[in-house]
Amino acid sequence: MDNHEKQTQYEIASHIGRLLREAFGKGPQSIYVSIHRPFIVIYLKNFLSQTEKILLQQDHSCTVQHTRSLVMESLVPEIKAYLMLFTGMNIREFYYDWGLHNYSGVFVGIATEGDSVDQSTQEWYAGKDEIHREMESISHLIQKIPDETHSYFINERTLLVIRSGILISIGKELIRLGFEESLKLAQRNLEKNHLFNNNHFQKILKSPIVDIFTDWNSHLDKSVIVFILNPSHD
Repeated sequence: MDNHEKQTQYEIASHIGRLLREAFGKGPQSIYVSIHRPFIVIYLKNFLSQTEKILLQQDHSCTVQHTRSLVMESLVPEIKAYLMLFTGMNIREFYYDWGLHNYSGVFVGIATEGDSVDQSTQEWYAGKDEIHREMESISHLIQKIPDETHSYFINERTLLVIRSGILISIGKELIRLGFEESLKLAQRNLEKNHLFNNNHFQKILKSPIVDIFTDWNSHLDKSVIVFILNPSHD
């Protein structure tokens, strides 16, 4: 990584940290920015305010999720603007999720088609077919096998899985009726339960899994999953 890339990542982390501090009263302790065009993955560690901590202790995780969603609605346009400023990437899709049990979070940006996928990201990696089969199996249990599944190692610690075409008719109707947030919460709970309780992923990737995040763009019928790995076991 050259100095320009390091500076870009530092600037992005600094600005996002400030935005989150201003919005939530407390920013993440650490922010890791990984760019592999057209993808950018931003991993947040130790991000939980004192108020949120109290709510979680009282089993109000849904309240924390809902409040954060409301705040993120206003922050996402600003984050996209900063990413355009520092990287030139026009982010057309933006996803986020929280690992409240780990005080962690992730943002995923996907740039416009003009930022074509680097050929190296499409290369085969050990276990790719098995990862796709496991993801399709989990998708089938909850909704249906995706029409398409793609995965990319953004760096050695970050695996991004993208699925398209997973909604079934009942899900589409719930979205039409205005229950998108409830549907997303149900999907997230079910999917994370399967993902965290599936010990095949660690065996396939030959690495402990530190965090798993998942989010959807219901209108595009698209989902992203991010695995944060610890290959060095440190």
